[in-house]
Amino acid sequence: MSGSPQSAGVSTALLTDRYELTMVAAALADGTADRQCVFEVFARRLPDGRRYGVVAGTGRLVESISRFRFGDEELAALRHVVDAPTLDWLGAYRFTGDVDGYPEGELYFPGSPILTVRGTFADAVVLETLALSILNHDSAVASAAARMVTAAAGRPLIEMGSRRTHEAAAVAAARAAYLAGFGATSNLESERRHGIPTAGTAAHAWILLHDDELGAFQSQVKALGSDTTLLVDTYDIRRGVELAVQAAGTELGAIRIDSGDLGELARQARDQLDALGAVNTRIVLSGDLDEYAIAALRAEPVDSYGVGTSVVTGSGAPTAGMVYKLVEVDGRPVAKRSAAKESRGGAKSAVRRYKPTGTAVEEVVHATGRPVPVGPHDRVMPVPLLRGGEPVPDLPTLEQSREHLRAALVSVPWEGLKLSRGEPAIPTTFEV
Repeated sequence: MSGSPQSAGVSTALLTDRYELTMVAAALADGTADRQCVFEVFARRLPDGRRYGVVAGTGRLVESISRFRFGDEELAALRHVVDAPTLDWLGAYRFTGDVDGYPEGELYFPGSPILTVRGTFADAVVLETLALSILNHDSAVASAAARMVTAAAGRPLIEMGSRRTHEAAAVAAARAAYLAGFGATSNLESERRHGIPTAGTAAHAWILLHDDELGAFQSQVKALGSDTTLLVDTYDIRRGVELAVQAAGTELGAIRIDSGDLGELARQARDQLDALGAVNTRIVLSGDLDEYAIAALRAEPVDSYGVGTSVVTGSGAPTAGMVYKLVEVDGRPVAKRSAAKESRGGAKSAVRRYKPTGTAVEEVVHATGRPVPVGPHDRVMPVPLLRGGEPVPDLPTLEQSREHLRAALVSVPWEGLKLSRGEPAIPTTFEV
């Protein structure tokens, strides 16, 4: 399972909130730190207008838990936060509990028990912020990216949003978008860290640097070959297309249009390229695209899309809205009863029911101690992720998770793949 460390030795322990550690300090003092607990991650609802969510970041989380260690530097930074006994406890901390969860690349729905953490209160509570920060970000990006992949209807997508988000988030976003079906990213660190293919040629600055557009195109072709992609909308697009073919010949790889009425410009460019003999030259569109814009361009002569801001920000839903809640203490179900934030007590699992054709029809969430019947086409959703604090053997790779999501989307009822508002793609039944 592909994680995201810059270095295997970099601690993740301070990527957390102060109240995690003050709770540990109080629990150590009053004797409740070692009570056996179960925490669950779930989303009460999907973002407005969404029919499904995509679980992403699981691989990063598993790896990050292994680096949740308090070394000398981390402990020195906490001397004003907690007392000496707590510092001693933190210095020896190693998560030794069990974690189960939905496989990365799986779909989730309201109430799905996406992640279950079992351990002592102190062991498990300190992982709350780490788990939520990774899962909320990556799942938001992957959920948006999956909708874009569906809207693109088989045309390749390039993630190019690094300049629109935090530099560390950019790498995670590239991974989540690739998981969802994007073919490449502009972010080089994501290639080094996760093996994601990268793509990119030149910006408008490259054209403006040169005394004329033809000179910029000729220089790029000389350096990168005729299969390169030339950006043709710096000045007049029609003239830009003409000069691009003049510079690279009819074997020009692609042109990119980054502004204007993209559908109309793509049609005009296609006619012009064909008339010039560049019938195999591809057209790449970019510029504030989201799933709705991509869907609107489906009938146009477009070969691929570059997507930036909308994908790295979750296309209007920058967090998946997941929460990390205590649901069981020493085998006793516990639950928050606030009317606005009600939760269901007790450890839970889930079964997804399918038609013989493979179409998903229902998600059944049930108490782990009261399993429900599993039909020949049904599937138990959570799988083991960590046992005794150690990752289980043979966790899926990023490529395997990518394929898992592709298959999961095929199982969604046709209505559930629409971009229009509506109910979740399948209903969730709670037997708890």
